Amino acid sequence: METSIQSLSSKVHDILQEAEKAIHASQSLDALDRERVHWLGRKGVLTEFLKGLGKLPPDQKPQVGKIVHTAKEKVETWLEACKLRLESEKRKIQLQQEKLDITLPGKSRKYGHLHPLTRVASEIVNVFVQMGFSVEEGPEIETDYYNFEALNIPKDHPARDMQDTLYLSKDLLLRTHTSPIQIHVMKERKPPLRVIAPGRVYRADDVDVSHSPMFHQVEGFYVDRDVSFAHLKYTLVHFAKRIFGEKTRLRFRPSFFPFTEPSAEVDIACSVCEGSGCRLCSGRGWLEILGAGMIHPNVFEAVGYDPSAFTGFAFGMGVERIAMLKYGIHDIRLFFENDMRFLEQF
Repeated sequence: METSIQSLSSKVHDILQEAEKAIHASQSLDALDRERVHWLGRKGVLTEFLKGLGKLPPDQKPQVGKIVHTAKEKVETWLEACKLRLESEKRKIQLQQEKLDITLPGKSRKYGHLHPLTRVASEIVNVFVQMGFSVEEGPEIETDYYNFEALNIPKDHPARDMQDTLYLSKDLLLRTHTSPIQIHVMKERKPPLRVIAPGRVYRADDVDVSHSPMFHQVEGFYVDRDVSFAHLKYTLVHFAKRIFGEKTRLRFRPSFFPFTEPSAEVDIACSVCEGSGCRLCSGRGWLEILGAGMIHPNVFEAVGYDPSAFTGFAFGMGVERIAMLKYGIHDIRLFFENDMRFLEQF
């Protein structure tokens, strides 16, 4: 019996030496897993030893079982230790490969910013908001009444030829200016009113350097008792100086608009030549920025105001026009082409 147990113990000892040598020689986790299966798997060397305990005499089973289980625990310990070593080495290699070189220049990220038209429209609105104007919006699809008739432009009026209107039906159209908002507001509220109304407008224009079928306008009006042309002039001079600079000079030229009387075109002195004449201003020394005037009594009657009790002024400007003058842009199409080389300049 002693000889048989000693023989088995010696054999297990030889197996352990071989297992220890093979396990510590493993150079990868995959190789280590193969060793685990070889020694401790379902058909592994030590597992087969345990299966063979059933053939031993009953009095030998406890001693041999203890020897084999002790051997199995040693193999498991070596496997775990080797696994930790290989995982540590793998992490070191990975960290070396993924090491951040802080001497390299960083990669700058491009941040979005406002479109030049959005920026200029916001600047325009902010100037008037700071003067006490409220901001109003209106529908882009209008009726003929709000877009024309209530603004003193009847169906047979020649001023309709100036509008190049896009009709959706006999009575519905895409608004040609933001002036209909003036009618909506005055029908709903009573004076005093100070309102600024930005928005998109549409006309059947061919696309070229200065025309687009869709563009942006800002309408403004002030209605109260004893409002005069002097109030209009002061408001627009303040606006121009805020947008184009304190040294900006203005001039008012007589003009015609059906919804204002008297009416005026407003120019600023060319910022490039300061009025002496250049390519930007076509040699005139002045650049047109907007139209304005005192609200026509017929408009007041259309909204139910007494023209003998109230007066008011109105003005309208194209946002694209202001942006082109402010930034020295010569082609309106640049605003709508989404060319990043152009947009990144703002």
